[in-house]
Amino acid sequence: MSGPDLEAYVASVAPLAADICRRLDEEVRRLGFAHGEIGLGTPESAEYRLARDPAAGADSLVGTWRNRAGDKCGELLFHADGSFYAEHDVVRPHPGRSQWCVEAVTAWGRGSTIRAEARLLPALS
Repeated sequence: MSGPDLEAYVASVAPLAADICRRLDEEVRRLGFAHGEIGLGTPESAEYRLARDPAAGADSLVGTWRNRAGDKCGELLFHADGSFYAEHDVVRPHPGRSQWCVEAVTAWGRGSTIRAEARLLPALS
C-alpha cells in the first residue's frame, strides 16, 4: 500500500491518532510538566509507512516522530486488529520527584479505549 492508499489509511486513523496524542499530553501534564514544556509530536508531524506484523501476518500502520536532528523520538503504531500503541520520548528529570527521571510516555488500547502511563527510571545521583 502506498500513495493514495497509504494516505487513506492515515486519514482513517487521524481522529484516533489525535485522541492518542491528547492522552500522551495529558499524561505529561499529570506528571507536573507545564503545557507545551515537552514537545510531543502530532499525528500530522509523523512519517507514516506500512510494516508487516510478524505475529498477525497483516500490515500495521507505523508513524514515526523524529527530533530536529532527525533521530527517532517516538512512534504511533496501528494494528490491523484495531489495537494501537504509541510512545514518545521525554528524557527529563521528574518535575516533582527528584529521585526519578521520565524516560517516555506511552499509550495503548483498542478502539476508543486509551490507556497511558509514564516510563520512569531512577535518577542518577
